[in-house]
Order: sequence, then C-alpha cells, then structure tokens
Amino acid sequence: MKTSPLALTALVGLSAIVIAAAPEQKPEEKGGKALNEAFLAAERARESMPGAAIFRETCLVCHDGSVPKAPLTRMMGAMMPEAIVQTLTSGVMRDIGETITEEQRIQVAEYLTSPRKYGDAKAASLKMCEAPRKTFDFNDGSDGWIWGQEADNSRFVPTSRGGITKADVGNLKLKWAFGFPNASRVRSQPALVGGAAIMGSHSGRVYALDRETGCVRWTFDAAGEVQTGIVVQPWKKGDRNAKPIAIFGDGIGKVYAVDARDGSLVWSDRPEEHSSAKITAAATYHNGIFYVPVSSGEIAAAGNSAYGCCTFRGQIAAYEARTGRKLWQSYTVDTPVSQGTNRAGTEIFGPSGAPVWNTPTVDAKRGLLYFGTGENYSDPATTTSDAIIAIDLKTGKQKWHFQGLEGDAWNMSCGTADDANCPKKPGPDFDFAAPPILATMKDGKQILVAGQKSGWVFGINPDDGKLVWKKKIARGGLLGGIHFSMAAEGGRIYVPVADTNVGVKYEGDPRPGIYALDAATGNYIWEHPVPDNCGGKPLCHPGTSGSITAGPGYVLNGAMDGLLRIHDGETGKVLWQYDTTEPVVTVNGETAKGGAFGGGSGPVMKDGMLFVSSGYGYAVQAPGNVLLVFEARKGAAK
Repeated sequence: MKTSPLALTALVGLSAIVIAAAPEQKPEEKGGKALNEAFLAAERARESMPGAAIFRETCLVCHDGSVPKAPLTRMMGAMMPEAIVQTLTSGVMRDIGETITEEQRIQVAEYLTSPRKYGDAKAASLKMCEAPRKTFDFNDGSDGWIWGQEADNSRFVPTSRGGITKADVGNLKLKWAFGFPNASRVRSQPALVGGAAIMGSHSGRVYALDRETGCVRWTFDAAGEVQTGIVVQPWKKGDRNAKPIAIFGDGIGKVYAVDARDGSLVWSDRPEEHSSAKITAAATYHNGIFYVPVSSGEIAAAGNSAYGCCTFRGQIAAYEARTGRKLWQSYTVDTPVSQGTNRAGTEIFGPSGAPVWNTPTVDAKRGLLYFGTGENYSDPATTTSDAIIAIDLKTGKQKWHFQGLEGDAWNMSCGTADDANCPKKPGPDFDFAAPPILATMKDGKQILVAGQKSGWVFGINPDDGKLVWKKKIARGGLLGGIHFSMAAEGGRIYVPVADTNVGVKYEGDPRPGIYALDAATGNYIWEHPVPDNCGGKPLCHPGTSGSITAGPGYVLNGAMDGLLRIHDGETGKVLWQYDTTEPVVTVNGETAKGGAFGGGSGPVMKDGMLFVSSGYGYAVQAPGNVLLVFEARKGAAK
C-alpha cells in the first residue's frame, strides 16, 4: 500500500512527518528506518479498519481541505469518539449521519480517533470523592491560577504559595499518583485551587482531583484533547457565593469556561473558524479578561499538494471572563491572498501562519500583552513570524514587534517527496514557542527575555521592542534549542535546552541541559549540560523540551528522558531527581507510568506538595499517562 501525504498527516502529525523526513537515520539517533517501518505498519492497520472505507466514501470529500469550515481528518483525530458520534447523530452533521447506520457511525469515529474506542471513557473506573473531600474550599487559591505562576510568566513559585524551600527538596516523597484512563499522553498543567488539582487529558476529559487523596471530585468532557493548562479566575477569599471560572481549550479549537466548583459549563466558543485552528497553550487572565492564544495544525495539512496552503493566521482572542463575550481578535499576519498555483495546479495563498504556541505575558504597568509567534506556513514571509509581539491589553492593537529570524517560511511538505507546497526558500522552523519573561533586575529595571528554537536568547526593551543583548547558548533544532519555556528567579533566567537529533542533521555540537543567564547582560551564571542516560532506549533524548518551574533557590527541570531533576539555583548542581518512567500504583489501584516531559505542562507546587505530569507522547518522544504528586516530608531522610 502506498502511503499518501494525507494519510500521513492524518495519523500522528509531527511525529510521523519527522520520522518520514529522515528515514535513513539510525535507530540510535532517535528516529530512523525502524521507527518509520513501525509507523507505516500502524498506518496500514488503521487504514484497514471498517470505518476507513466508510469515511472515504461518505465524508472525505468535505474533510480533505476543500471545504473551509470542515475540520481536516487529522484534526478530528484529536476528538473523543463520543463527540464524533454525537455530531453524526444529533449534531451539525446529522444529515450525513442519517445515511449510515449507528454501528457505522461508531466505526467512523473509532477510525478517526484510533486507538481510542467508543465507550471507553464511560467505562473507566474512577475513585470518586465522598464528602467532605468533594467540597470546594473557598479559602484556597482565591488569587486565581495562571500558567506562568506570575503575570510576568517567570514560572516562579514563592515559598508562601508553594511551601517547599531548598532545604525541603531532598525530602520529597511520592504521596499518590493518578493514571489518566484512555490516554497515551498527558500535556495539561493543573490548576491548584479550592483544594483540588484541575487538569485536562488526552481523552478530552477534565478532572478535578482532591489534592490530598487523588479521588475525583468532578469531570467535564470536552470535544477534543485538552492539552492546555487550566486557568482560574480570582474570587474573594472565603466568599461561599463565589463562582470561580476555570478556562481551557481543546485540540479542535474550542474554548471552555466551567464552574471550578463542580465542572458545569458556563460558556464555550470557537474563536477561529479555520478548520485547522486549535488551542494548545493556556490562556492568561487579567482584570476580568481571558486572553486566549490560537495555533493550528495547517502546517501538517500542507503535506498534501492538493491542499490550498495556507490560510490560517495566528492570533490572540480576548474574552470577557464571566460572560464569554469576545471583545477582540488580534492577528499576527494580514489576510492571506492568492499567490498563484503550486506545481500540482492547486491555488495557494499567503501570507499565513505565525501561530501562537505560548501563553501571553501580562505587563499591567505598560498596558501591554507580549507573546511569541511561529514561522510562516507559506510565502511571502512576514516580519511578524518568529517574533515577539506587544499588543495593547484593552484593544489588541499591535504596539511593536521584534523578529528573531527573518524569512522563516516552512511547512511539513518541505523535505518530503510531495513538496509542492513547500515555500521557495524554506526556513528552519525556529519558532518562539516559549513565552517571553518580563524579568525585574536588582536595580528595579525590567527587561523582556525571549528564548527561540534556534538556540538564541534575546534581551528586549519592553518599552519599544529594541534589542538590548543576545546570546547563542544552543545548537537549535525542531524541538529546540529553547522550546516551550524558560523560568526566572529575579534577574536570574533559567534556560533549558533540547538540541536533539530529530528530523534534521544540524551543524555544531548539541548542548542538551539547563543554563542560567544574567537577565541584565545575557552572560552565563552557570552551565549544566546533562549526560545521555537513554542507553539506546527508543523515543528517549537527554535534553529538555518542556516547561520548567523555579522555586526559591532552585529550579525543577523535567527532561525528555523522563527524569525530573531539581537543580540548585546558584550553581546548577542536581539536588534531587526522580525517574517518572518507572511504573507506579495509582489511586484507582491500577498501574501507570510517565514518559518524556514536553509541551506546556510543567511542575507546579502548592502548600508543600509538588504536582508533576509525565508522558508527552508526541514528536518522537515517549508516551505516558501519569500525574505524580510528591510531598515534602519534614525531617524525612534524604
């Protein structure tokens, strides 16, 4: 069976494309022929499922990119099978659903969402809370919860909130673990409010877990995978009439606001109608408004030369928190227009892309919101791709932008046999996937620090976007360089580096590890490259692609090898580590384990407890499905 570009992008997106783009890599180089053959075997098995033929005959004509509002095949793979069946039975596609039987609707859903099975979510055994464990604590977390821990996106957790000092680090012991049912990956960072840990899952289910015991208080089912962190609006401490709202997004571009007390839906919306739009990064909150970043999967759809690449535009959407009224949308590129045809005869468009993969940074003093953008998907390249952009908090109007790399237009057709949609001079795909940090230095002055997948770190004047300093600390790559986050403690910036060999051969020596820079100058404070502990294990890499978190005098660093390390903030020395890939018994009495750390889910702390999710399971990284909860036990042996 010949594998079409559409089928490739439909199955696993970036992982498939990265492997297919480098089929001659050796297995020990984390990719290569063995993984490619395994992928192709899985794809052949999937295409032989009963629902495959039904989908091709009944649905594909609209979901191949020819109908703008129809989700692409690959995008529907992020949905729950139940959501697809509901859409075909009583939703917007019921007219099509009536032409096939109930069994066929289920077969189509299971084909699109494989390896998930219809009904598995309801069948999952959960340890539900009993009173008083299911009661929302109105005294806990009333300041709300945001992904960056502080508005400046420093990801710094003070002892007053986290309850873990540097002296406590060596005393951390596993308290309980939760294995996410029907999931092979976990990417959502929990919000720790009301005595609960609220977080999303691969299956699309959002869980509110009692922080002390891990029992389930409530669940909410989104239509697609929830990989964003959960953000919670503040409320008046102790106000039992308060109705705190928790917001998150899913893999098909919907935003949900639910009551943090019981999970009931308050409002939902899809900020962008584009069929490839999705929400992958957590929103942020300020003064009654949720700011939602929007990214897309159109970069993968471009792998099909019959697809009219590309029309998606990155954006920030602002919502009134209580009502869900959309206030404005701020786009990163102008409206795409026709750019002629590709050599397959398909009309193509541009400019496009510059998606927003990161949580915006709030600067209340200047009235600005900062965020990073990715590459353009098609020609012409713009000055707002691979850039840090500042917009007005109230209006969304752009104030300034700083571009880290010019001319970076790239999509997943580049480097493949069917590369008709590849830009004329493809770039290296060096996004600003990590949000900028608004760092405050010892003299009280502020600087915006941004890390790029290229391996460059930039110090930028927040007033006008002018470059203050720049520092090359990594070789760079598809997974970074600097990928999903940095962290800061005052003027000390912690920078994790991936530098993997995935997909492309890069010049220079890799520098996986973590590094500390002076925010004022960009100079090294310390350097801590990490050894390769993978020992030939598949889907294992030594560096850090995911999100890190700082505490007072230390930094928590989850790496792609599955190890969680805590480093001394002053020297970089490892103070404590834990292998999250080892199986653990969960609160439900089952076994689960973690995998690689990646994406926007970083370690978070509250009241002496540490919450860690592990198992990125994407882009040639090891899967997993576990939330691990540690407690700093005073006086315990180190």
